Amino acid sequence: MADLAERIHRNLAEVRDRIAEAARRSGRTPDSIHLVAVTKFVGEAEIRALVEAGCTTLGESRPQQLWEKAATLAELPIHWHLIGHLQRNKAKRTVPLVEMIQSVDSLDLAVALDRHADEAGRRVPVLLEVNVSGEPAKHGFAPAEVATLLPDLGRLAHLDIRGLMCMASLEGGLDAARRDFAALRDLRDRLQGDCPETIRLDELSMGMSGDFEVAIEEGATMVRIGSALFEER
Repeated sequence: MADLAERIHRNLAEVRDRIAEAARRSGRTPDSIHLVAVTKFVGEAEIRALVEAGCTTLGESRPQQLWEKAATLAELPIHWHLIGHLQRNKAKRTVPLVEMIQSVDSLDLAVALDRHADEAGRRVPVLLEVNVSGEPAKHGFAPAEVATLLPDLGRLAHLDIRGLMCMASLEGGLDAARRDFAALRDLRDRLQGDCPETIRLDELSMGMSGDFEVAIEEGATMVRIGSALFEER
């Protein structure tokens, strides 16, 4: 356990240093970037060590795993984000557990989340997932359809729509990732000029362990990092 805790402390410090350097290169302050630690492939011991090290915003890709880990670790001050695909039949159980849902990828899901948030007596912060790469295997709105849906999304009184999220292309390395991140930023900038008053698009969640520095240089305000926090170097 001591070796595990030491490794995670060291990795977290290194990731934060890299975030800070990328933020400075992009003319921003390090505290303008929110680190979301992805716990998809790790267990309770790793999560406890990470929280002890001071990282308390955690992202899970699968709703069932989020439910289980939220129950097991309920005594810890964790702020859960759902960052993977959410089916409507899993929305009701997910809403009370999360600080944010980053992966709203359809109007039907947004409507369901709004209803369950109303039932739970809260507003749920969400991001709209955009498939900027156009890859068929990815979830998300097509970039061209987001603008037409904003009026309908803006009428959902129990959703707090805060920004956009994307995943970079599977192929093409950092150059392709940079193009995707720049495309999401450009889309956000265009949408901000004609947004309903109930929607604000301040947040850009993009970048993972292999490309988060490029994402920050292109405007990310949230980065979703897993393996760089947990793996042996």
